[in-house]
Amino acid sequence: MTCGHCVRAVTQAIQARDPQARVQVDLPGGLVRAETSLDRAELAALVTAEGYAVTG
Repeated sequence: MTCGHCVRAVTQAIQARDPQARVQVDLPGGLVRAETSLDRAELAALVTAEGYAVTG
């Protein structure tokens, strides 16, 4: 992730599944943190579907 578009894409993808989710994206670190009812696998699938790699 490198720009505001990336942040919006990931945030919107997560919030489309969980409108109450609180999403924080750290662009320099390439990290996404989300307070959500979704499990890790669901989050990873959403991020991957937006075209970003999931590690860790």
